[in-house]
Amino acid sequence: MRLTLRVWRQRDAGAPGAMATYRIDGISPDMSFLEMLDTLNEELILDGEDPVAFDHDCREGICGACSLVINGDAHGPERTTTCQLHMRSFRDGDTIAIEPWRAAAFPVVKDLVVDRSAFDRIIQAGGYVTAPTGAAPEAHATPVPKPDADSAFEHAECIGCGACVAACPNGSAMLFTSAKVNHLNVLPQGAPERETRVVDMVAAMDDEGFGGCTLTGECATACPKGIPLPSIAAMNKEWLRARRRAGR
Repeated sequence: MRLTLRVWRQRDAGAPGAMATYRIDGISPDMSFLEMLDTLNEELILDGEDPVAFDHDCREGICGACSLVINGDAHGPERTTTCQLHMRSFRDGDTIAIEPWRAAAFPVVKDLVVDRSAFDRIIQAGGYVTAPTGAAPEAHATPVPKPDADSAFEHAECIGCGACVAACPNGSAMLFTSAKVNHLNVLPQGAPERETRVVDMVAAMDDEGFGGCTLTGECATACPKGIPLPSIAAMNKEWLRARRRAGR
């Protein structure tokens, strides 16, 4: 495959950025998108140019590090992580635009790399349990109703990639935050912090400068792990209940 790549290049957060155009040949349809970028970087290095900086880690679709906007879509045209996107999703001769996440709370570090530590601070505000759990208990030691267990597992699939923020026209982090809140709030181990968790994590999210949620649904559409949109409504109910009980 022969492709034209339009890649966002930016030296650092304080420098202006711009799209740079590269032409690349000999790309196999069986390559992953990141392998294609590796090939581009090998050519740039041989030409004495600065390689394109991009985030990646596991390359197995489970860590969420590979955050790219590809032709205007978070993670590209398939509902998967960028590392699991293959070049057979494109055609020979295509022009592909590659950009970083666009959100005020995710400042650019360099090129396609953004700082997503805002997510870490939201987690630190309440994404934990204080109940001593010790070693792994027997499967039936703490009875959990199956609907609650299914909900916890569903929300625990969130990998914190930030696609929901990148896809949202408002740059909202509500889907991410709701996944982390609901994951723990439906389980017995998370009950002691149930009310403080949702209030503290939502407050931390607001403090980071994420936009407000208007339920456009783009977040759930872009989520590679299928976190459902009703997760946000469930968190809002928890937040209202906690605020009411606190008399706020």
